Amino acid sequence: MDEKRHSVGLSAEQRLDWLRLIRSQNVGPRTFRALINHFGGARAAIEALPTLARRGGANGAAQICSRADAERELAAAKKLGVALVALGEPDYPLRLQMIDDAPSMLAIRGHAPALALPMVAIVGSRNASGAGMKFTQRIARELGDAGFAIVSGLARGIDAAAHGACLATGTIAVLAGGHDRIYPPEHAGLLDAILPARAALSEMPLGWEPRARDFPRRNRLISGLSLGVVIVEAAKRSGSLITARLALEQGREVFAVPGSPLDPRAEGTNGLIKQGATPVTETADIVSVLQPIMQERIPVREPERPAEGPLVDTEPAADERTRIVALLGPGPVSIDDLVRLAKSSPAAVRMVLLELEIAGRLERHGGGLVSTP
Repeated sequence: MDEKRHSVGLSAEQRLDWLRLIRSQNVGPRTFRALINHFGGARAAIEALPTLARRGGANGAAQICSRADAERELAAAKKLGVALVALGEPDYPLRLQMIDDAPSMLAIRGHAPALALPMVAIVGSRNASGAGMKFTQRIARELGDAGFAIVSGLARGIDAAAHGACLATGTIAVLAGGHDRIYPPEHAGLLDAILPARAALSEMPLGWEPRARDFPRRNRLISGLSLGVVIVEAAKRSGSLITARLALEQGREVFAVPGSPLDPRAEGTNGLIKQGATPVTETADIVSVLQPIMQERIPVREPERPAEGPLVDTEPAADERTRIVALLGPGPVSIDDLVRLAKSSPAAVRMVLLELEIAGRLERHGGGLVSTP
């Protein structure tokens, strides 16, 4: 169903500032939003980064993406046919922008309007069985015929089977690296087959070689784009189970294909079913659950709109900062608890957290939780 979009189109200067901010050291999606909300705009936030890093106890100067580097990335993206779309702009996928850590900018290549289609993610084992591959192809093809775009991660095994089966109806590839660093390399041809009718997207810059920790980060986008996630074959310790967990945290439906108790590749999926995932033996099992959800209106997040200048920035007193920092540790704690236990104001706590994060001394988690590394 069509949704009324609340969108903001960035000017060329604003897009450059957004890109500089998100590419600066220690600025992730949640930090980006906190900076924009506090300082009123990306340019003011960039100007504040050196002071924040110093207050937070950084060992060196803040590493800020230069204007020249951002301009080079924009030019290289344009040459490759990649659009850098900001959170809240019309081509930004509506469901994805509602997750806690939605990327502030997405690099999209291909047919961007395809990202407005209802999507279902299919992921699973890289070392897939023949039966698992065949079942994946069947449900991917049938879901495509039913009007869904299939989302997956371009990996070997189940991902590749899902993409390949629905090239005619449409599939979306979510990349762990830059658009010019396809992984695995042998799937570059598969991606070329996807792009004419559908799209590929990444939050990583061009030239970025995917590392092990980038794949769970990619997985949150796979689930975030989708109405639901179908897991086909997953061992007990599997990246697909990370996707299932992220899907639950994001309020997405989780489906699992049951398998033989004797096959280690089914241990994870069978476990998901025991924990309440919807078992899938035919495509109708998925469609019957998702059809009512498709009729629900998606709550639209108003995007942050750049302001003329920074908001009032009050540096917390030294004793107040000390109290807040002393409450932090390796165990995640909520920001509300920090405010209460430090007997401080929410504004002071958020400022100290920003300082620590820009200094590389804080980790943010879902649900408003923070910890020290």
